[in-house]
Amino acid sequence: MQKKFKSGTFLPDSLISCRTLYKANGFSNDDMSRPIIGVCNSFTDIVPGHRHLKELAEQVKYGVYRAGGTPVEFGCIAVCDGVCTTHSGARYSLPSRELVADSIETMARAHRLDGLVLIGSCDKTVPGMLMAAARLDIPCIFLAGGCMLGGQSFGGKRKSDSTSIEEAYGMYQVGKIDHDVLEDITELCCPTVGSCQHMATANSMCCMAEALGLSLPGSAAIPAVYNDRIRAALLSGETAVHMVLNGITSRDILTPKAIRNAIMVLMATGGSTNCVIHTLAIAHEIGLDSKTVMGWFEEYGNNIPLICRINPASKEFDAEDFYKAGGIPEVQRQMKPLLYNDCMTVTGKTIGENAAACRSLYPKNPEVITSLEKPFSTLAGLAIMHGNLAPDTAVAKPAAVAEEVRHFTGKAICFDSEDAVSDAIAKQLIKPGHVVVVRYEGPKGAPGMPEMFKPMKLLYGQGLNKCTALITDGRFSGTNNGCFVGHISPEAAAGGPIALIEDGDEVEIDIPNKKLELHVSDEELARRKAAFHYEPKEVDGYLKRYALHARSADQGGVIVD
Repeated sequence: MQKKFKSGTFLPDSLISCRTLYKANGFSNDDMSRPIIGVCNSFTDIVPGHRHLKELAEQVKYGVYRAGGTPVEFGCIAVCDGVCTTHSGARYSLPSRELVADSIETMARAHRLDGLVLIGSCDKTVPGMLMAAARLDIPCIFLAGGCMLGGQSFGGKRKSDSTSIEEAYGMYQVGKIDHDVLEDITELCCPTVGSCQHMATANSMCCMAEALGLSLPGSAAIPAVYNDRIRAALLSGETAVHMVLNGITSRDILTPKAIRNAIMVLMATGGSTNCVIHTLAIAHEIGLDSKTVMGWFEEYGNNIPLICRINPASKEFDAEDFYKAGGIPEVQRQMKPLLYNDCMTVTGKTIGENAAACRSLYPKNPEVITSLEKPFSTLAGLAIMHGNLAPDTAVAKPAAVAEEVRHFTGKAICFDSEDAVSDAIAKQLIKPGHVVVVRYEGPKGAPGMPEMFKPMKLLYGQGLNKCTALITDGRFSGTNNGCFVGHISPEAAAGGPIALIEDGDEVEIDIPNKKLELHVSDEELARRKAAFHYEPKEVDGYLKRYALHARSADQGGVIVD
């Protein structure tokens, strides 16, 4: 017997060899008469955000079967930015996003899956999964693994987090703490599994998936170790089957209006700067032009206030506090007058209907999520920068920049790699008034566009976060604070103006007015441009292919032919 549903009939007689091989795995004819739901599990022992996903996958499969589907599980790679950031492996982080998307596309289409549950947590895995969902246009739902809980307080009221160790290392470098204290922090700052505790890229992208309508309402911010996370896994499995039976596909959800909703939520919550490059990549999969999408970031950056305070925008509250304050549904309720509330979601209901119906068991906390009328800042969480240093844009995060350094002018001190600047910081060569320039770290130049997370945290630990700035054609972690601008395009490897800066040049960063300027005459810049020469790094394997085919940061860093 063949069961029919809106997306078609699975494995008809013409595909009898496929049925035969499914039976080799123990599946029955009844199993194969149901919607076949792929469960993409990015479990790994390496990544704390993914260490617990085996249990969630089992609950998803139970939910699929309970709703009348047949679950089939397969694996997916997951790179941890925190584990790879401190060495050359950081080059592989952003490029891993493309591998995630390609591998999911391959598994889903090669095996003719009717729907997908995508289980992930971390920085590049989540956007890679969302890119695959957009590309496949079959019923897809994303399940976040959840955030880890905060650690022992360190250096103030705020709970410690996965990046506190780099701050502490900066303190150790200048003699503020001894090695025993440094070692203790490694034991205390990450007490559970889950994605890192701040509104960095992992949690920002999980929240974005919910804002897009691709996750269950209220599920993005549930901590990894809460029992609500298990219930969300089971319900996600059930929902995937309902989507197949009702013919709801990913592109019914991932519309231009949904992308705009997600950008507005990112602005209001102080999401990671990396979300810009990932949003561009997801939009690319549904055929949207990067200039159009970047234009939306600029538009909403001018009129969406910051209504959430979560680390690094807060010195007290983290991702667990965001969940207890109501998470994304509470943000959407506060933003109702601005959002496209009629957008479809995985539940079969609209964003507006979901937000209205979602109820938190915890009391509201206006210190974490406030209203449009009483925002924490009239500046949006993200800012798209322009100027003679960023002809094709750059990205800053006002939510993580102290008010007194949002307009910063200083003398450039230039480095052609992250390793070089980290060494200079260790030698205490960075002084108050410096604008640290880190270049040749873009998609083609690095290659792979690694995060400048470590230098920023070291500067913070040394007490230089409010008297120096850092600009780069690389990326930043969403947890970085201080005065910083990243994603500078064109990158240095493409001959962008950042390649022409010399030590001692005056650089102006004006975040409120979204300006990034090098105070050097056009004539002098033209002279330097004429003398510019770039020699690409010698790389092999996947990085070589990525460097050859990757687009610039302002186009999402995607691979094209």
